[in-house]
Amino acid sequence: MQTKELLMDSPVIRTKTTTPAAGCPEGIPHRECQKVIMPVRDALDVINGKWKLPIIIAISRGFKRFREIERNIPKITSKVLSKELKDLETHKLLKRTVFDSQPVTVEYTLTPYAATLNPVIDALHNWGLQHRKTMLGK
Repeated sequence: MQTKELLMDSPVIRTKTTTPAAGCPEGIPHRECQKVIMPVRDALDVINGKWKLPIIIAISRGFKRFREIERNIPKITSKVLSKELKDLETHKLLKRTVFDSQPVTVEYTLTPYAATLNPVIDALHNWGLQHRKTMLGK
């Protein structure tokens, strides 16, 4: 694609060739494509992997303590759960509360910000059901 560019320091108009970004339709500049891609990448960076959404769902269903969450998510290890809980806390999706009791009790609760993921989770749930029907023919 060719565009004309006016050089700031001179009255010369120079023609330069720009190519669309890989994966962008012909005629769409890379900058425009990035406006769509970057927010999606940012969102996926927060909820990436196979564990974060199940953790959020488990906590939303009332499982607040570490072992409760771990028991309700098959095949997750303690180490992975611990890492993912820290990531979710960093992204302000959950709050970790330590209670001064014997023994010390730690509970995880979703923040109001986490509720903004509900439409995303619902959409993924519905799409997953549809995809299973398509793939399994049921």
